[in-house]
Amino acid sequence: MNSGFATLFEREIKRFMKVVVQTIVTPFVSSFLYLLVFGVSLGSQVKVHGDVPYLAFLVPGLMMMGLMNNAFQNSSSSIVSSKFSGDLEDIRVAPITNQQIVWAMSLGGVVRGALVAVITYLVGALFYYFQQGEVLLIQHPLILLYFIVMGGLIFGMIGIGVAFWANTFDQLSAFSAFVLLPLTYLGGVFISIESLHPFWQVVAKLNPLLYLINGLRYGVLGVSDVDISLSVVLSLIGFAGFYGVSLWSLRKGSFQRW
Repeated sequence: MNSGFATLFEREIKRFMKVVVQTIVTPFVSSFLYLLVFGVSLGSQVKVHGDVPYLAFLVPGLMMMGLMNNAFQNSSSSIVSSKFSGDLEDIRVAPITNQQIVWAMSLGGVVRGALVAVITYLVGALFYYFQQGEVLLIQHPLILLYFIVMGGLIFGMIGIGVAFWANTFDQLSAFSAFVLLPLTYLGGVFISIESLHPFWQVVAKLNPLLYLINGLRYGVLGVSDVDISLSVVLSLIGFAGFYGVSLWSLRKGSFQRW
């Protein structure tokens, strides 16, 4: 393994592990509250996919939501903070290619996002056991792993692209609040699109996050609002597209001290 790539990847891991409260405690509390309010309190009033309990339906949606947010935040905050510290200049002159920079930062986002997804699953499985008296088993582990890795890579690369556009952390927060958050909530995290009016079902299917969320849901539960093979194809297209965007941003982005 290239020493520059390994060093950068290790730095990304150590960087987010220094903020354990943000990486582990906050996702744990968020998952607990979402599951308590929506899954337990309102779950009996919501019907999805026949015999699937709403609490079980909710868990994989929250897993993907946490995965995407944390993968995005990891790579984007790393680059924006490096703009101010001047670290990007050091990375640029280091013996490491642009492709390796993208992969190291994106994989750092995958690790952080996967950690949050696992925490969310464990919290959800605990709630599910106490409510249903059963263990929430994973139906398709390989598909689950695929969408965890693919979702983390895509949003890690989106974070790289957005970070070169953003000049401040406020602009990153604005992108998260006004672009990512609405798309996530409208992507089937909390409800099945089958319960929507046909017109809104068509609109929902234009949301690319719907396919990542339902892909992971299929991996956990074996049910999905969309064809799983379509989710796989679209995720590969998204990966290829945002890989290109992140490389272009890295080549065109300024490495001067901000």
